[in-house]
Amino acid sequence: MRTSIFVALLAGLGMGLGLAPAWAQPKSAADGIAEYRKMLEDGNPAELFEARGEALWKRKRGPKNASLEQCDLGKGPGVVKGAFVELPRFFADTGRVMDLETRLVHCMQTLQGLDGAEIAKTPFGRGEQANVTALATWVAASSRGMRFNLSQAHPEERRSYELGKRVFFYRGGTHDFSCAACHSAEGQRIRLQDLPNLTKNPGDGIGFAAWPAYRVSNGEMWSMQLRLNDCYRQQRFPYPGFGSEITVALGTYMGVNAKGAESIAPAIKR
Repeated sequence: MRTSIFVALLAGLGMGLGLAPAWAQPKSAADGIAEYRKMLEDGNPAELFEARGEALWKRKRGPKNASLEQCDLGKGPGVVKGAFVELPRFFADTGRVMDLETRLVHCMQTLQGLDGAEIAKTPFGRGEQANVTALATWVAASSRGMRFNLSQAHPEERRSYELGKRVFFYRGGTHDFSCAACHSAEGQRIRLQDLPNLTKNPGDGIGFAAWPAYRVSNGEMWSMQLRLNDCYRQQRFPYPGFGSEITVALGTYMGVNAKGAESIAPAIKR
């Protein structure tokens, strides 16, 4: 009894001095969302997409009845670990900068004989596009915990970064929006969720370092290409299209800015 009275007196004294005890401190929306994600991490449904992606990588498919095990993601044929945190990058065999998804489609076309243009036109989450997302999820997971280190050695890589920077700050559309409208300042948020500043390194597992990610709100796996397309939808811009130079350049800009950040992809989102 005396202990209870003593605790109550201390709490009352603290409140009188404007000092609420730790257990009485209200949680911020960001803290609540982070706690929610933490609880779901052990059962992240992204693991199902990872398993499917690995199976697709090894399965012989397409007109050429071949697997993707000789696909070169930038570190040599068949090497997956570490590739994700170095993409987008320049590929000499295509003469252009490619992100993970466009490179996967390139391999699906050259190695398996699938129609790359047709895949690019397929809506997200359907047909071979769903397979691309699963493959990207597995490849990303293979570099989980590694740190981003995108190359800027090739002139095309530097050009891609500068193009991505211009696109990031370009304002237009019916609402005069840009990527920078939401992601170029500290302390901004939307729908109770913090918006990272992507003009610099936002930190481990934030922004570019978190996608692909499983979206709890709609029960779907979202790739970076889908994330960027949806950002344009929210800005009231026309969709840029899968694998467009603009989306790849944005990936280059964000990826270079995230140098040194630890990847947690595939993450889990609200």
